[in-house]
Amino acid sequence: MFKRLPGDETRNLVSTTPDTAVVFRPAVVQTPAIITIIIFVWRCLAGLVRLILVHPIATVSLSALFVLWRLAGWLAVVVTLGVLASALTGWFIADRVSFTRWMTWRLLAFWRRFWIYRRHWQPVMIVSGLGRHLKGRDYLPHLVRVECDSWADRVTVKMLSGQAVKDWADRIEHLAHGFGSVSCRVTVQRAGRLILTFPRRDPLAVPIPALPVPETASVGPVEIGIREDGEPYRLKVHGTHVLIAGATGAGKGSYLWSAIRGLLPAAGAGLVKLWALDPKRMELSYGRALFGDRYAATPGECADLLEAAVALMQERADRFAGIRRSHAPSADDPFVLVLVDEVAFLTAYQSDKGLRQRITSALATLTTQGRAVGVGVMAALQDPRKEVMNIRNLFPDKIALRLDESEQVDMVLGDGARDRGALADRISPDHTRGAGIGYVRLEADPDPVRVRAAYVTDSDIRAMAAEFAGAGGGR
Repeated sequence: MFKRLPGDETRNLVSTTPDTAVVFRPAVVQTPAIITIIIFVWRCLAGLVRLILVHPIATVSLSALFVLWRLAGWLAVVVTLGVLASALTGWFIADRVSFTRWMTWRLLAFWRRFWIYRRHWQPVMIVSGLGRHLKGRDYLPHLVRVECDSWADRVTVKMLSGQAVKDWADRIEHLAHGFGSVSCRVTVQRAGRLILTFPRRDPLAVPIPALPVPETASVGPVEIGIREDGEPYRLKVHGTHVLIAGATGAGKGSYLWSAIRGLLPAAGAGLVKLWALDPKRMELSYGRALFGDRYAATPGECADLLEAAVALMQERADRFAGIRRSHAPSADDPFVLVLVDEVAFLTAYQSDKGLRQRITSALATLTTQGRAVGVGVMAALQDPRKEVMNIRNLFPDKIALRLDESEQVDMVLGDGARDRGALADRISPDHTRGAGIGYVRLEADPDPVRVRAAYVTDSDIRAMAAEFAGAGGGR
């Protein structure tokens, strides 16, 4: 018979027989030293192989210099480095663009991978909850690759098994602050892999002057500004409908007028007609001459103009039925773009219930049936709530400028847009810093793109109206 000694945490067993007291202690299993050494060597070899695979050029270059030093001495190494430096200098002078692409950004990515991301990877992953510490071991998402360009770092990550994209999207603020960036965007590369975009600077910080009027007539995507990566941004207007939402002073007029400016040559050629609804009389009225007899300001005129657009749409649908499935702009059947400034005034704040119903019905008809026959709607509003604009989901493409509340971002761009990095509620209210900056979410791409539209001044609008007076009016 045995009993447990009080306070004995090792659970020693003591014989209670009167003759002897024998203590039985459980055997302690220890890992042999040889196994520990084998594990250590294996991890070192795996790390070396991973380093060679991730950075083959740097590894081979350093290895070659070491071999040269062993075979020919340090003087040969110095001469080789001098020749290499001269060649790189000549390359930089002759073709700075390719040098930057193949050398500068790769070296920057190499440095930032180890100094910024690899150094802080474990604490950021554990504290943010994206990694797990179980039984003395850390289970972390795998840092696959770091790529740099002129404005941002793009970090490719392999998620842990069982993780979802939403787990990362919910922690964009943790990731941004953890790695010293102002924001973070999450995009899906493929199953199990994400790309985290960390901006290093803001190419959109400076206002953009009005872009030149295009030389050729085109109804294709219209260049209206620049993207966050510095590339031109072209907005599709033909074959879709566009909703622009933003607080007062956010720059909605920049998108309307930049789109109009890009379509002027096509309007002059008879391929585009611009119809304007301007219930505030403070935006589109500056270029009233452009719209000819297709300009409406009072609620009654706006209802009549929208119903005329519906009649045109239905007439084309009757002619196109069984003959064509998509619209090709021509002088006989031009693309009609219906521009509506402050659409909520017509659909929610209009006191005349009959006019409000006529306008809402016409807009719903146009946005559900119009794009196939060449009738598009571009509407701007301040308040994106559903009770104010109950047909906002009928617009395939949406643009969110500065908004007052974080919840409004998903109201405009769709569920999950803010979690993916569309921080429209954080755009600066300062006119110089934030006006015209917005996030675009297209029907074909769920990931929002940050852009800034060019600012078209009053003098630019008057010059456009003088040169292309009446070009956008008529059917």
